[in-house]
Amino acid sequence: MALSWDIFCRVVDNFGDIGVCWRLSRQLAAEQGAKVRLWSDDLSSLQALCPQVDTAAAVQHVEGIEICRWGGEFPAVTPAQVVIEGFGCGLPDAYIGAMVRRSPRTLWITLEYLSAEPWVRGHHGLPSPHPQWPLERYFFFPGFVAGTGGVMREAGLFAQRAAFGDGDKRQLWAELGFEQPAAEATVVSLFAYDCAPVTDLLAACEHGQTLTVVAIPAGRIVEPVQAWLGVGAAGVGRSFRRGQLEVRLVPFVSQPRYDHLLWACDCNLVRGEDSFVRAQWAGKAMIWQVYPQQGRAHWPKLEAFLDLYCEGLPQEAAAAIRAMWRVWNSVGEAPRPPLAEAWREFQAQRIALENYAPVWADKLAEVGELSEMLAQFCQDKLKYRF
Repeated sequence: MALSWDIFCRVVDNFGDIGVCWRLSRQLAAEQGAKVRLWSDDLSSLQALCPQVDTAAAVQHVEGIEICRWGGEFPAVTPAQVVIEGFGCGLPDAYIGAMVRRSPRTLWITLEYLSAEPWVRGHHGLPSPHPQWPLERYFFFPGFVAGTGGVMREAGLFAQRAAFGDGDKRQLWAELGFEQPAAEATVVSLFAYDCAPVTDLLAACEHGQTLTVVAIPAGRIVEPVQAWLGVGAAGVGRSFRRGQLEVRLVPFVSQPRYDHLLWACDCNLVRGEDSFVRAQWAGKAMIWQVYPQQGRAHWPKLEAFLDLYCEGLPQEAAAAIRAMWRVWNSVGEAPRPPLAEAWREFQAQRIALENYAPVWADKLAEVGELSEMLAQFCQDKLKYRF
């Protein structure tokens, strides 16, 4: 039974929340046959991920999804059978009232953030009765182990990744405005929050033993990179060489094209949730920056994933990845731990990390696909209502 869905998303950090909610919308519509309506308070961020989006439109249809601007007085609409509250963003009071009046009443799902912390499995799928409204509400937790909601993955993604060859790489780099990197170069994509030690990493690459090509999508970290390079307001499509480092300022690309960029690189530095998951599906070495929180509240999430991920790695490779990820996430520490040595050790374990990454991706795929499990979860809850 195909369900109707309303997905609500407030944009907090430009691309994280909307990236997940847009991907979920696409998955439900394309693979579950769902009727999806996405409500977002920032269509500009959504347009960066999907260029077809018109930021001026109050209502529009893209890729089979109805996209509605969320802001101001909420319109009178009939709620869907399922409403997804993305990451605790809250729902409009007018919409909640309509949910109560709907017969049968809407099923309310709070989609939580992805985490490897052990408590997630025990909380996934639990009811969360609303203190005020007589509505059925549940927590849905993505996760990396059985008993959680899994992570999103499009059908056929691994086959597409396997078919992505040299010709596809050349075409990708040409579209981004560059020649394909030299075969002997280590190619790195860099997507990070602006508190990351980006220039420390670039300096380590500059003084490395071999050429490292670093592709940096347009975003907040570009300005400090330009200042470090001493190139002023250099735009997208420019490249700069210092020592053994080549920096490429590449355009911000759509979600499907971002996958291709990850596949074309040897190592991917990613952040938050959506790009973190895509780096795992890419089957390449990766470095994750967790969304930074006050009082190092993000640290348990980092360590929990490291514990899980490193179980299958040789001891030396596990030590290298732990050291590099910890330095990369050392936000606000004074003095900040030195990065150059951690990067050298990480690079020294490149073969082990490259061999392990696709093994981890296969293992993660066995946990289950989020949109499919979410759809089944909701169907099970609703099947006696109709």
